[in-house]
Amino acid sequence: MPALTRLAISATPSLAFSSSQKCTAKLQILPSNLIKFPLNFKPPQTPKLSIKAKSSSSSNPSIVNDASASSAPDSLKSRLKNGETLYGIFLLSFSPTIAEIAGLSGYDFAVVDMEHGPGGITDALHCLRALSATRTPAILRLPESSPTWAKKALDLGPQGIMFPMIESPKMARKAVSYCRFPPDGIRGSAHTVARASDYGIDEGYLSNYAEELLIMCQVESEEGAKKAEEISAVDGVDCVQMGPLDLSASMGYLWDPGHKKVREMMRVSEKGVLKGGAYLGGFAMPHDGPIDLKTRGYHMVSGTVDVGLFRRAAVDDVRKFKVSLIQGSDDEAEDGKDGDEKYWSE
Repeated sequence: MPALTRLAISATPSLAFSSSQKCTAKLQILPSNLIKFPLNFKPPQTPKLSIKAKSSSSSNPSIVNDASASSAPDSLKSRLKNGETLYGIFLLSFSPTIAEIAGLSGYDFAVVDMEHGPGGITDALHCLRALSATRTPAILRLPESSPTWAKKALDLGPQGIMFPMIESPKMARKAVSYCRFPPDGIRGSAHTVARASDYGIDEGYLSNYAEELLIMCQVESEEGAKKAEEISAVDGVDCVQMGPLDLSASMGYLWDPGHKKVREMMRVSEKGVLKGGAYLGGFAMPHDGPIDLKTRGYHMVSGTVDVGLFRRAAVDDVRKFKVSLIQGSDDEAEDGKDGDEKYWSE
């Protein structure tokens, strides 16, 4: 019996006939050479590379390849507990396509930014679905620290939530309470139908949600920076995210985030966060790159913003073309083409 016939009969026992029955249905059997793809196809996953903290027995950080891990990737909190330094991207465009590309590129996490991006909850949901398809953890940054925004964001099921402009331990405790169901907090409950619990299918959600959620508080003002250690010590605060641009503005150096006084305040705050016990997160800047942040003890480093990446690529593309017009030849551009450019010009 041909293989496809055996497969069809074994997979649908209700269609099998006994010897006493007469089968009048016609079974169409396709030639086996028409089958050109595996039946259980799974799209390839881009391995995510991250840096583990230096051990006493090694002078170089080790590289961890998630492709060799189990089918369920470790959560952000578990990876941080394992000593990894995570590298991520901020998404301000609210484009699901860009979010998907970011996830496939291998970032350890992506922050969907509702504070400075134009999108709201519905737009964020589309990005979360795109990131989920690439198995990339999503963090939602809220427009403001409020129970309403926190409730709507958490019901979408991100792995992390980021509260902006936290300036005191009291504000940090309130932020944590927005993430906890009563009696531990004031989060409204719709866990039986929310996406966070797989629309109620995940029966273990209430038992695990607090342990799996990464709560991040942003310190981005001079007042907050002075209280960074106290904020970091608040029970439930997992990570303190430094905000160098808003900090420099609050200190009177809006146009100079690399000013000496701003850098000094940043160093004081960073030491306070580490002493308080929370993980330290932050943005890479032109004067303060990702490796610099890791060297100072940062556990989560956000290296770029999707809008900024596209802006630089677009401006550079236009510049190259206009330079070629002035030179009257694009020979130099031809020599410097990368693989993508050569593909599109063929």
